[in-house]
Amino acid sequence: MKALLDIILPRILPDNVDFVTIPHDGKSDLRKSLPIKLRGWNEPDTAFVVLHDQDSNDCRQLKNELAALCSGFGKRVLIRIPCHEMESWYWGDLAAASAAYGKDLTHLGRNRIYRDPDAIVNPKRELKRYLPALTQTDGAKRIAPHMDLRNNTSYSFEVFLKGIQSLCEPG
Repeated sequence: MKALLDIILPRILPDNVDFVTIPHDGKSDLRKSLPIKLRGWNEPDTAFVVLHDQDSNDCRQLKNELAALCSGFGKRVLIRIPCHEMESWYWGDLAAASAAYGKDLTHLGRNRIYRDPDAIVNPKRELKRYLPALTQTDGAKRIAPHMDLRNNTSYSFEVFLKGIQSLCEPG
């Protein structure tokens, strides 16, 4: 996720907003370190964005669990859950994946099982069927520069963008 965020956040955020992406070694590391980071980060006007793949979890329950971990620190925290995995966001912009890998995948979006990117149960596995060279980090580095941030059919990506934009609004 870090590679993807490092590429798309500068395209989303206003010029006067700085950001740091902090990768974690899996979900248990995120859950363990999140309260520590929230407690220890004392820079004023800081907002935190927690991004966690849904995988097979119930989305609402997962978001509530993460919110509970983040409560009580007096920090602004935005929690977003890509459904089911970050790769759903690539399914939402098959033109970007096509440009990144030089293979036209855009026709796949007309396929009933791929029409709703957030409904694809294992988007990473499905994408690897068509792009065997895809790896998580390399895929992000290759696809993210081509992503059309305004025309992605993944609802969870759209919600992520709106959340980031709302954090940057004054007041």
